[in-house]
This record gives sequence, structure tokens and C-alpha cells, in this order.
Amino acid sequence: MAGTARGKQTRAWQRMLSGRRLDLLDPTPMDIEIEDIAHGLAFVARWNGQTRGDFAYSVAEHSLLVERIFDRQNPGIAPRWKLAALLHDAPEYVIGDMISPVKAAVGPGYGELDARLTAAIHRRFGLPAVLPAPIKKAIKAADLVSAWMEAVQIAGFSAEEADGFFGHPAAIWRSDLEIVLRAPVLVRNDFTARYQSLVTEIDGQTARSSTERPD
Repeated sequence: MAGTARGKQTRAWQRMLSGRRLDLLDPTPMDIEIEDIAHGLAFVARWNGQTRGDFAYSVAEHSLLVERIFDRQNPGIAPRWKLAALLHDAPEYVIGDMISPVKAAVGPGYGELDARLTAAIHRRFGLPAVLPAPIKKAIKAADLVSAWMEAVQIAGFSAEEADGFFGHPAAIWRSDLEIVLRAPVLVRNDFTARYQSLVTEIDGQTARSSTERPD
């Protein structure tokens, strides 16, 4: 038996639908594609699937909402930071979503894996491997608003319970916004479209900056 086990390597990579092979322990930007991220996140359920409705509330849908709230809370913010908000949970396309109590039980290993994947994803899409602290804090603020909305609208929390876990968000940040439960294919398409829209904004801003520079 020992002989059959000798030389057997533990697989630490996952093959993506794009054909890329992503090494989870040593991820590289070249193996990351937005289509894989959009597809994976559209099928990953928030709240361990314990939400009301006929569809799971996906991480992709959550990410779209967080980016909208982030944009609302930070008017005039550079589009690259809106892209960072859209991708704030991107590593979950391969490692899944864990509720906070489970993350705490797993220990630092999950956080380290998340950090490596985040850095690779950021580099792939032209963002700093580690976001500036003010940007990270602003994205977290938007994330908490979304979490409160999800908790109250679809996860069975009372407003008082959600206040205790996530803080009570100002009505201005959530007015005219609601939690939407949709088929994964629709969410995947919207996530990809929003990414493309932000890339167009970034490219346009870069082009304008280039023409404004003195010779």
C-alpha cells in the first residue's frame, strides 16, 4: 500500500471552463479570466443557501449590489475602484463562500488562501495586489449595507438582529435598492456586462489622461 501512495501528488489546481488551470496555492494572473469568475460566482450561494425564494442569492448578485452601493457612497470615485468593489469577493469563484462563523472556525488558512487569490485577481485586472486602506474600508462599508439588506429581506433576520451584526445603514444608501433573486445565467451575464462597462470607463479615463499630458 505504501508503494502505491509513494509519489502521488495532491492536486491543488482546478480546471476552469475557459480551459485555464488555476493553481490554488500559487495562483498567477495569466490563469484568471473574467468569464470564469462571473460563471463561478453566479452559482455560489450566499448565506449557505439559507435564503427565501426559488433561486439562491448568489455572490455575483451580491457583488453587483455592493458595487452600486459603493458608487452611491463615493460619488465621482475612479472607475478602477468601482471595479475593485465588483471583484471584492472574486476569490469565492473557486473557494466558495463561507459565513463568518465558519471562517473563524477554519482559522487563518482560509484568509491566506483568499489573500493569494485576491492579489492574483487584482493584478490580472490592473489593480494593486493590495488595495489602499481607504478604498478597502469604503468597499467594506458598502458590503455591510448589502449584508444588512440581505439579512432582513431574504435571510430571516429581524432589523434589530441585523443592526447588531452589520450596523444600521442609513436609508439613503439603500433607497430604491432591493434584493433580487434571479436565474444564474441572468446574473452571470449582468456581472460580465458590468465588468465590460467599467473597463470601458477605465480605458476612456486613461485615454483622456494621456491626451491631457503636456508634450
